[in-house]
Amino acid sequence: MKKLALHWKILIGMLLGLIFGFVMLQVGGREFTEDWIKPIGSIFVKLLKLIAIPLILASLIKGISDLKDISKFKNIGLRTIGIYIVTTVIAISIGLALVNILSPGDGVSEETITKLTETYSQNSSVKAKIAEASKQMDTGPLQFLEDMVPDNAFKALGNNKLMLQVIFFAIFLGISMLLIGEERAKPMKNLFDSLNDIVLKMVDLIMLTAPVAVFALLANVVVSSDDPDILYALLKYAGVVVAGLILMIVFYAILVATFTKKNPFWFLKQISPAQLLAFSTSSSAATLPVTMERVEEHIGVDKEVSSFVLPVGATINMDGTSLYQAVAAVFIFQALGLDLTFADQITIVLTALLASIGSAAVPGAGMVMLVIVLESVGLPPHLLPIGLALIFAVDRPLDMCRTVVNVTGDATVSMVVAKSVGKLGEPKVENWDDNYEDVK
Repeated sequence: MKKLALHWKILIGMLLGLIFGFVMLQVGGREFTEDWIKPIGSIFVKLLKLIAIPLILASLIKGISDLKDISKFKNIGLRTIGIYIVTTVIAISIGLALVNILSPGDGVSEETITKLTETYSQNSSVKAKIAEASKQMDTGPLQFLEDMVPDNAFKALGNNKLMLQVIFFAIFLGISMLLIGEERAKPMKNLFDSLNDIVLKMVDLIMLTAPVAVFALLANVVVSSDDPDILYALLKYAGVVVAGLILMIVFYAILVATFTKKNPFWFLKQISPAQLLAFSTSSSAATLPVTMERVEEHIGVDKEVSSFVLPVGATINMDGTSLYQAVAAVFIFQALGLDLTFADQITIVLTALLASIGSAAVPGAGMVMLVIVLESVGLPPHLLPIGLALIFAVDRPLDMCRTVVNVTGDATVSMVVAKSVGKLGEPKVENWDDNYEDVK
């Protein structure tokens, strides 16, 4: 009997999780789900976050030290940043085009606006997002560069939110290893080569529990969902966002087919476990170890490319989130009866692009970025809580969807960059039990 593929197991887990969640809602089992089911998903996400920093460190240092030529790294770096910027601008443009054509905010009634405002404008999470955005806007223009450089490597390695600092340290260390010569760098290189192999094996072991974990994560999302009537009122807005995200997936498929000459359906099948985990966890950072494993072993991107492109992408490339911000910003103005000029919409493109670079790859970061975008186009401060209240009810499910696009974009760019530098080879899949017979 043919072994069931991982993505099918995860899909079955997600479907059962949704069904279980709806059943628990009907029988009043929210407390049971939060006490006995939610922790399973939380442990899984913690395990993925546990290995994210060691994997970035080991993989990036190994990738750079294998290059033997610093100029190759410069080529990879410039192409990566350039392509990420282009895809983000395209994502924002798609979002703006759809929201202007379909105008989802025009159909929102005064009654719905009032109900949403009463429900969410004083929400502690909404207030926290506004405060965080204000803090980010008060910083200088080069603050993001200053924030990239750690003053304590061990502090950076101990905090998943400081991923850019870890990337900086790993690049600095990798280049320094190249400059001292292969012979003297060999002991350190062997250490990180071995660590990289070990952490990738940890990914394989963690993924054995993925179907059960996504069951728990989806069940918890369902039981903690908001008022169905409110969700229905925002269905048109959510539909515009989802339509834009689907168009971005189509765009990635075209990129893959055009530049790498690979079958886009094959690409989507290989990356699907990472996409499904991105949907379940709403976090590019938590999904990063799985994304790296799928891209390297199942797609054939060389570690020299994936070890740089994917961690950087998980931190600064947020195509799905940027598209959502464009739609959300215009939707809020439409719903509140305010006008946006063409110049304002250009401002949205530039602000969303810059905000995506400086935002963390964690759940809810998109809302902080949205506050920055709204303030850049002149939404009055007293309307800011109301604006966020309008979209807060559907933010979590849309966050799940846009994280899928973020992860797919990272994988697409890694393929394109790898092809451009001659580093896209044949897949070489490793299983968790490859050496099990030797040690059992």
